[in-house]
Amino acid sequence: MRRFLSVPIDWLLLFIPILLVGMGIVTIYTITFTEHQAAIAIDQGVFAVIGLVAMLVLMFSDYRFFSSVSGLIYLGGLLLLLPLLPMLAPRLPFVIKVFGAYRWLNFGFFQLQPAEVFKLAAAISASKYLSSVIGMISWRKLFGYLALAGVPVALVLLQPDLGTASVVFIVFVGIFLAARPSGRTLLVALLALLIGISVLWFSLRDYQKQRLETFLNPTADPQGQGYNVRQALIAVGSGGLTGRGFGQGSQTVLNFLPVAHADFIFAGYAEATGFVGSATLLVLYVVLLHRITAVARASIDPFGQLLAIGIGAKILFQTTVHIGMNVGLLPVTGIPLPFMSYGGTALVIDLASIGILQSIYIRHKKTMFNA
Repeated sequence: MRRFLSVPIDWLLLFIPILLVGMGIVTIYTITFTEHQAAIAIDQGVFAVIGLVAMLVLMFSDYRFFSSVSGLIYLGGLLLLLPLLPMLAPRLPFVIKVFGAYRWLNFGFFQLQPAEVFKLAAAISASKYLSSVIGMISWRKLFGYLALAGVPVALVLLQPDLGTASVVFIVFVGIFLAARPSGRTLLVALLALLIGISVLWFSLRDYQKQRLETFLNPTADPQGQGYNVRQALIAVGSGGLTGRGFGQGSQTVLNFLPVAHADFIFAGYAEATGFVGSATLLVLYVVLLHRITAVARASIDPFGQLLAIGIGAKILFQTTVHIGMNVGLLPVTGIPLPFMSYGGTALVIDLASIGILQSIYIRHKKTMFNA
């Protein structure tokens, strides 16, 4: 114990995710108890324990190990995504289809969502690829990076899962910008992005286009795509200043709000805790992101610095989009709220990412102390 306390740990970076996980489990329990008893909350608690173990193991391991095996991690991530392709998935008994998309692999005793795993794999592989060329990205490196990012994003889109694909894309973008590309390199990347968006729009499924149209005009389809947005807004608004209390919200307890324990957990939490609780939650995420930025700044290793930025970009983007779609400011994409939304793979990966951040912080703090 004394040895543990002597390690230069970023305590805020450690305690805030644990606090968020606890808040998430309580919210999930109160939302799902009437329908599923305590089963879903218990499952989330089990995943939280697994994630905490992974976090502690990675915290006291050397994160630079991931640099040496980044290629294997990237290829392994792609191999996990391949069975989810629509032309293969229906023929494979271990692939699960939920809400019209192939997103999970069923291994009997647990279910894995490969796209969630690839969010971290993307951060590791992108950081390794650009860590040796920060500030001097060549054209060859640029086009190689575009291919590195394009393949997994395309595979996730084909599931189809636009929300998760956007998260993977943002991880690659965040690390690319952190590598300080030149003006010309950035311009070419932007042109490639515009071309990609144009191609993407014509490849979107009808329901994905409807979500974007609903975002622009939520009242156009109040019983269809606009229903979720309206119910989420009602839940957030009904929370008032101090909330209606856990287990007391009509929108969540009476199941007016669809998938409230996952896609709309912020709305469920806001209904229970009101403006005060919601503001407190936002402060916790802001402080968490500030500490992640501090880890990136403390790192003197380019790989560690980019990796911290990639993880931070993922958490920032998911938090922003999740809360934004819960309050009607962004399209509904099904992106989970980090550490709080129900989902075993996502929770374990989020907590493991915190362990990697702590590993970066610990090792570079030691370097500073030794100096």
